[in-house]
Amino acid sequence: MDTMELRRAPRLVKREQGVAVTEDSLRGFLESLSANGRTPETIARYRQELERMARALPGDGMIRRGTLEQYRDMLLSEGYAPRTVNIRISAANSYVAYMGHVEYQLRDTLEAEKAVAPELTRGEYIHLLQTAQLLQRERVYLLVKLFANADLPVQELPKITLEAAQMGQAVIGEGKSRRIVRLPRCLCRELVDYAGRSGIKEGPLFLTRERTPMDRTGVTSSIRELCAAAKIPAEKGSPRCLRRLYLAGRKAIEDNIAMLVEQALERQTEEEQLSVAWETA
Repeated sequence: MDTMELRRAPRLVKREQGVAVTEDSLRGFLESLSANGRTPETIARYRQELERMARALPGDGMIRRGTLEQYRDMLLSEGYAPRTVNIRISAANSYVAYMGHVEYQLRDTLEAEKAVAPELTRGEYIHLLQTAQLLQRERVYLLVKLFANADLPVQELPKITLEAAQMGQAVIGEGKSRRIVRLPRCLCRELVDYAGRSGIKEGPLFLTRERTPMDRTGVTSSIRELCAAAKIPAEKGSPRCLRRLYLAGRKAIEDNIAMLVEQALERQTEEEQLSVAWETA
């Protein structure tokens, strides 16, 4: 090879190795927090946030320049409040600094009024389902119905399997975060029927064309496309907004039940008072 050929040879650019969230490095980070006087509750929160981030990172799961900015944008697109996003990015910043890579930090802080996800109404939710039916889009119909009727974080969607639908519940999370998500019976019947028509005999129900589990980007994109067809603001088309609709509905029902309990106890006391009231002269 002559000199000219050497000059024309392409120049290789070495990719940054990056930082991963491993169990060993996470343990060391949390121990450093403990040594600096952080409370057990704070340390547990750091672990939860970093484990959540590790599950959400795309590709090889490494943190490099720009990774935390992408993570922040993803959280905002899912409807998380700026305060929540700031907390999660702060945990990530502390971790990469501990690992000796302050250059990977994201230092911009969101202002409180930015990117607040609007509320999806119950009427809009029903309209989304009706639109999906008209368009014969069963998968997105089931996605909307699932997130509006179960306390399910979008990253746990692969846990919604045929087996979970048959049992009426799914187990999500790990360790202390492990919990059971109940699924409505009518939704389970639809999920099982969908699996039969889709040729799914086991495992995750929501798959891509390549038969791999849908990720959060694919889920959000599908729901927002449905929002466009239903003429509902795209910013309402996120699993987060649907989940908030479920939680708001659940709280309203629980509040009503609590009020009925108080009324029943009051009636019981009044009835007993008729026979055992303290008599005065």
